[in-house]
Amino acid sequence: MRKLLLYLIIVTTGFVFVARLFYLQIYNTSFASLSEDNAIKVIYDYPQRGAIYDRNARLLVTNQPSYDVMVIPRELKPFDTLEFCSILNITKDKLIKRLHKARIYSPRVPSIIIPQLTKDEYAYLQEKMRKFEGFYIQKRSLRDYQTENAANVLGYIGEVNEGIIKRDPYYLSGDLIGIDGVEKQYEKELRGIKGVKRIQKDRFNRDIGPYKNGKFDTLPVNGKDLTITIDAKLQAYGQRLMQNKRGGIVALEPATGEILALVTAPTYKPELLVGRKRSPNFTKLYYDTIAKPLFDRGLQGEYPPGSPFKTINALIGLQEGVIDTKESVSCRMGYYYGRNGRKLGCHSHRSPLSMVPGIAHSCNAYFATVYRRIIEKYSTPQEGMDNWRKHVESFGLGNYLGNDLSAGRPGKVPSAKYYDRVYPNHNWYATATLSNSIGQGEVLATPIQLANMTAAIANRGYYYTPHIIKAIDGKPIDNENYVKPKYTTIDKEHFEPVVNGMHEVYTQGTANFLQVEGIDICGKTGTAENYTKIDGVKTQLTDHSVFVAFAPKDNPKIVLAVFVENGYWGARYAGRIASLMIESYIKGTISRTDLEEWVLTHSLEEEYAKPYSGEPFKINQ
Repeated sequence: MRKLLLYLIIVTTGFVFVARLFYLQIYNTSFASLSEDNAIKVIYDYPQRGAIYDRNARLLVTNQPSYDVMVIPRELKPFDTLEFCSILNITKDKLIKRLHKARIYSPRVPSIIIPQLTKDEYAYLQEKMRKFEGFYIQKRSLRDYQTENAANVLGYIGEVNEGIIKRDPYYLSGDLIGIDGVEKQYEKELRGIKGVKRIQKDRFNRDIGPYKNGKFDTLPVNGKDLTITIDAKLQAYGQRLMQNKRGGIVALEPATGEILALVTAPTYKPELLVGRKRSPNFTKLYYDTIAKPLFDRGLQGEYPPGSPFKTINALIGLQEGVIDTKESVSCRMGYYYGRNGRKLGCHSHRSPLSMVPGIAHSCNAYFATVYRRIIEKYSTPQEGMDNWRKHVESFGLGNYLGNDLSAGRPGKVPSAKYYDRVYPNHNWYATATLSNSIGQGEVLATPIQLANMTAAIANRGYYYTPHIIKAIDGKPIDNENYVKPKYTTIDKEHFEPVVNGMHEVYTQGTANFLQVEGIDICGKTGTAENYTKIDGVKTQLTDHSVFVAFAPKDNPKIVLAVFVENGYWGARYAGRIASLMIESYIKGTISRTDLEEWVLTHSLEEEYAKPYSGEPFKINQ
């Protein structure tokens, strides 16, 4: 019996070994095991990255060939390092460091030694590659920009870092990935799928042909082409108008939420972040902490919204029933409140005013009255403030909007809890927050939020989430977040008087000199106070210029928010730019060439160069 047991153990052990060998050689097709097999060399075939087009099928981004010098550390043979370094214009120390890094990453997996050779460098090196065993040239694609604009929209690509490689096994050392803008947001659609070739090697490490006759090889799948919502012509025009200025322009199509233009200034040319020049150029842009060309002011700039915010308070006042369109409010160059006769100043205009002319002439006293009634309608200021906040947030303010843009800021809509923290024992009243009535105080908004807010007014009560994607491989998007309207808390009937007030801004109000013949434009000027700390002291600088608009008045085709830093007052810079953008988009030409000339020839560079000058502006127009 013991003899039988011994034979049984020997036979069973032998069967297990045979079965395991059979599995490893015949059935195991794991990519991981194949790539780790010393007898198999894996070569990746990189696909073409998808192209990017504007809404009118204009090509914005395509590809250009690029060549990387790769190394497989375990296949390296002794070579003339001085000749190699001379050919590639690299120091010996740098070469040694890169080879060491490649070996640490993986002795079997290819790593980049020199990325993105030019065609001439490639041609010269190709003739000599036989002398450098273990190195080979990998063909890839770099981006080729067909536009000098919209760098903030398109983004750029760069090499993956170790963190990305650990998170996503698709990427290997040296692979390229979208880092910003559309390139980042739609990376998976644009990148395609790498092809793989497996080469069998003999015991002398020589290639002997495809592994298993190419059974496990795959062809690359090119990335998908994207159509984005940007109008390249309008984007370029906005960028031109913002030369020598700082700020942002956001233009939307209110009927869809599609972003027509997303301008930030200053900016940079997309081609600066392509190829080997990307790293030094990015460093220069990154460390420009004055102009901040990498900072997208249209998406990330959080500013006091100024007087355009008055339209929201008007709508909330109507919804809450604390004011109607007929009641007039007196203005004595401002709104007086408190025991000590505090004053919220205003500019000169006729008085008293009801809602429509109150919007047209941007009366601070009128909107301070409305705001105070909104808060004081409820038994406590906390309850009033949170109800007001609920209405404001329904216009998309105070949050990220849920769009498909790779950057953004939430802005700020203050809550009762915020003021409870600021004031001891929760002892505060509506008058303590009165600056919110005119878009100052604690309210902050980004230009895209202001554009979205204006779209909700243009649509008389709803908006579509702003988005940048229009179609993928020719198929229109069907993302529910972008095609389903979001409704505000304001009933539809309350919007018409506010729209009429915004129309009168152009016909007889603060922007009456900016009319465009043949187009009924609705707008709102704004002057946002601008504070900073200089030597630890809170100092008021030249005010920002703000303007929101939509056109035509009925069935609007375009909505705009323009923000110009240190632009003095709403109609001076932002209003002029908005009118020109609207006419350019709707008519395709500019009739007010004098207006255009003024914007193009006026610079704010001197304003940005001085820390503080002159008396602070007291009005909010």
